[in-house]
Formats: sequence, C-alpha cells, structure tokens
Amino acid sequence: MESRNLIAAIAMSAAVIILWSLYMVPSPEEVKRLKAQQEKNQLIQETEGPKVEQEEKSENISRKESILQSDRINFENEFIIGSITLDNGGAIDDFKFKNYNKTLNSKEKIILLSPSNTENGYLLNTGWATNSEVEVPNSKTKWILESGNKLTPKNPVKIYFENNTGIRFERTISLDEKYFFTIKQKIINNSNKNYKFYPYAFLHRNNVPEDLTDFWILHEGFTTVINGELKEVDYKDVKEKKFTKEGSTGFISLGDKYWLTSLIPNQGRKFRIDIDYTQKYRLSFIDLEGFNVDANSSVVHTIKSVIGAKEVKLIDKYADELNIKQFDLNISYGVFYWIVRPMHLALDYLYKFSGNYGYAIILLTILIRIIFFPLNQYSFKSMSRMKKLTPQINLIKERWKDDKQQLQKETLKLYKNNGVNPASSCFPIIIQIPIFFSLYKLLLLDIAMRHAPFIWYWEDLAAKDNGGEWLFSFLPFSVPSFLEIGLLPVLMGVTMYMTQKLQPIPTGNDSASQVQAKMFKYFPIFIVFILSPFASGLCLYWACTNLLQFFQQWLIMRKITVKPLQ
Repeated sequence: MESRNLIAAIAMSAAVIILWSLYMVPSPEEVKRLKAQQEKNQLIQETEGPKVEQEEKSENISRKESILQSDRINFENEFIIGSITLDNGGAIDDFKFKNYNKTLNSKEKIILLSPSNTENGYLLNTGWATNSEVEVPNSKTKWILESGNKLTPKNPVKIYFENNTGIRFERTISLDEKYFFTIKQKIINNSNKNYKFYPYAFLHRNNVPEDLTDFWILHEGFTTVINGELKEVDYKDVKEKKFTKEGSTGFISLGDKYWLTSLIPNQGRKFRIDIDYTQKYRLSFIDLEGFNVDANSSVVHTIKSVIGAKEVKLIDKYADELNIKQFDLNISYGVFYWIVRPMHLALDYLYKFSGNYGYAIILLTILIRIIFFPLNQYSFKSMSRMKKLTPQINLIKERWKDDKQQLQKETLKLYKNNGVNPASSCFPIIIQIPIFFSLYKLLLLDIAMRHAPFIWYWEDLAAKDNGGEWLFSFLPFSVPSFLEIGLLPVLMGVTMYMTQKLQPIPTGNDSASQVQAKMFKYFPIFIVFILSPFASGLCLYWACTNLLQFFQQWLIMRKITVKPLQ
C-alpha cells in the first residue's frame, strides 16, 4: 500500500511540475505587453570614471530604409552578412545569418542586429569616455573610411574620426571565418595637452525578441560571468532595477534561445558592467583604470566580441582560443550542467554514427537503459513481485479490513517473506528524473537540434509533433489546438499504458484506493495531452524508454514466483 501511494505521489508530482512548466509560458498578449511597457524612472549610473554614452531613442522607420539612408561598410564571410554604419557612430547594427532560416522550409534568414531607429533595433558599439572637456565620438559621429572597402576574414577595415583639438580616434575592425569580431581602438593625441580616456563598449536593444520563450527552464536575456561568478538577468528583472558589478576577468552577453551577442573586456584590467533599461535595454562595460594619453602620444585598446549562433563546439573553441573561462555558460545549461554536457557529447557522437538525430535519440535511449540496467532490474523485480502478490494483498485487506494496524503488519510480513521492498521500485525512477529533464533541456537549447529531421513527416525534432495539425487539416472545420496531437505523443501514451499494465496498481474498495486506481488508469491520457506541445524528440525518447521498460519487465514477470499466503 505504501509503495502504491508513493508511486501515485511521484506520478502526481511529475504531472504538477509538467503542468506548471507548460503554463509558465506567457500568452502572446503578455509578451506584447512586456515589449510595450516603458520604464519612466531615469536610472543614474554610479561610477568612479566617466559615464558611458546613453544613446537616445529615435522615431522608428523600416529596417531597409534605415540601412539605405546611411553610409556603410559591408562585411561578409561564409556564414554571416551585414554592415557597419559610418553615419551613426560606427555601430555594428546590421547582421544576418546565411545558413539559418527563420522558420522550417522558409528562405527568410534570421536577422540578429538592426539599426537603432527601427522597431527591433539591436546594435553593438564601442567608444571612449573622459572627464575632460574634449570631444569624443558618440552615436551621432560620422566616421571616415581610411582603408578597406569590405570587411572579410582576410581584409580588415579601418575608420577614423578627428576632433577639433587634433585628437584622432581610429578603429580597426577584423572578422574571422565565423562569428568573432575584433575592434582595435586607437587614440592619437596630436594636441599639446594631456588627457585620460576610458574605453567602453555597449549593446543596446529596443525591445525583447519577437520569439522570446520566457520559459523558466531556459534563460534568455543578460548573462555575465565576472571574476568567475555567473549572473543571469532576465528582461523583466532589468525593468525593475539596475545591475552593476566590478571585476577584472570575465565577459558579458545578451542571448536569445539560439543567438548570442557578447562583449569581452581585456582580461586583468578592472572594469565595471552595467545592465539597465531606459527606453531600451542596455548592457555595457567600461574600463575603470583608463589610459593616460600625453601630448603627441598614442594608446591602443582592443575589444573582442562573438556575435552569432550558440553552436556548442564553436563556443568551446572561442573559450579556449580567447582563454575565457566559463564562456560556454552563454548556453543556458542550468543546474544540470554536468549531465547536459556529457549527454550532448554522447548525442553528437551518435548523430555522427547514425547520420540522423532521431536515430541518435533512440541509440541514446538504449545507452541510458544499459547504464541503468542493474538499478532497473532490481526495481522491476520488486514491482513484478508486488504485481503477483496483488491477489494475496486483496485477501489480507478483506481479512483485516477492520483492523488497520494488523492489516499493515500482515502486508509487511508478506512483502518480507517474498523479498519485496516497496520503496526500491521508486528509487531508480527518481534517479532518472534528472536524465529526462537534462535531455529535454538539451533538445530545447541545442541549435543542432533546430530543424533536425527524423523520418516521414517529422522534420523538426526540436518542435512539437505537428501530425495532428496535418490530420485535422482535412476537416472542413477547425478544432481546438489542444486536440492537435501528433503520432509520437500518442505512441508515448500507448507505451506508458503498456508498462502500467505490468505494474502493481492500487486495489481495494475504500475511496482512496479507487481514486488512485482511476488516476493510474487515466494518467497516460493525461500525459499525452500535457506533453503533446513539447519537442517531438522528447516524446520519441520517452516512447522508446517505455517500450524498452515494457520488454524488460515482461521478461522478469515470466520468471518471478511468489510464496503463497500463510
């Protein structure tokens, strides 16, 4: 009886967690409200050095119009294409992927960065701040191209601005074969005065992403690792308060589900990062040590940035090459980092072996079942004995229905005589919950799974199974979206029902037992509806797990014998 209550409690707990997770996702109206909400209170930066420039928000125009009306330097490599504005402060504000489509089977590419005077303005810029009364470049400065007419991996570009006191500001911008930008800033002081300048860089974003997931399991927003300490800040948190921290190592970034824009300060120099919202989302760092630039001298400072897709291997490569510790935390692994990372390596190896992520998930399921085979074997033996003891349990319940204490005593005696430990069947399930959770997170955040096909109509294992949508499309009327259930969730429910038939179920005529029996009976149907919107790859994993569990338990059931009731 205790084991049945425990199993029922676990099943209900899992259902509550899944339900809560599912309905934590906001409605489209809530996302629009989040985008539309404006912060009215001015946030003031506290700093020992000068303030980072605060770019003003301008009237929105179309992205195409904004790009065409300004002088630009184009950049391009095999994976990205975009441009750098010369009229508006030399910002990187036009960035588009070549290899990532916006939706499955579409030709429209993902756009990451856009000019500030567009609705979804999102840009990166760098500069110099000073406490002196001297002109420095800002967001309205017009830069002049000195060398290079197009930024490519083999051809950097150089732009400059010279103020009215003879101080020249230069930027040499380089791009690698993928997503890494290097911005070398140089000041040449041709005046007869000494100055002190503080280099900085910032990211500005007008609104939250259009496809914001806003799901508790996945962080989207600001990520900082300063002096080894990770801090993840959501968009809604920034609207409530400003975040400031000083350090000498680390990085800052603004990340979507699959995309990333990062700023990497010079390691070993003291800097301060600021995250706030005033008409737009802002993330910046400023070097607090500064540089003394004497008359007729110069100084150079380099800022690094990774702008692109959260490709796990590439992120790891940049972390090693740039010597940036914990740079892989730009991918939202969460508390199960040490499970998700090895699981990613295993899935990637199995994909290379099989050539298909669906087959890789099936092979990974088999591998996990092999690893947990001893635990599952012990658990299933206990569950099988409990299943075969059901008739005897019913006799005990009937015989001692008026004496609860004796009923419990006789039940435990029967379990002991047959070597049954009621709690042992639950332990392997509890152990494997983090595995299931980690796989779901892997499917959710690994960009390699995005638009990854399986077989037949399953073209995207990271998205819900849309078989129900296809089936109901033949009807002359529309049906509620919760009824559009694909084949994989149904298969998952069927295999769950098959495994339940081999497990001990609550028995008895009391109301508690009857309620538990009904819960067990309808739980597979309940799970089908709850998990149908989830990634089809997850449903595939669960269906395969259930099927393997069924065969393992069925074989055990054939061999198990129990002692008769004395």
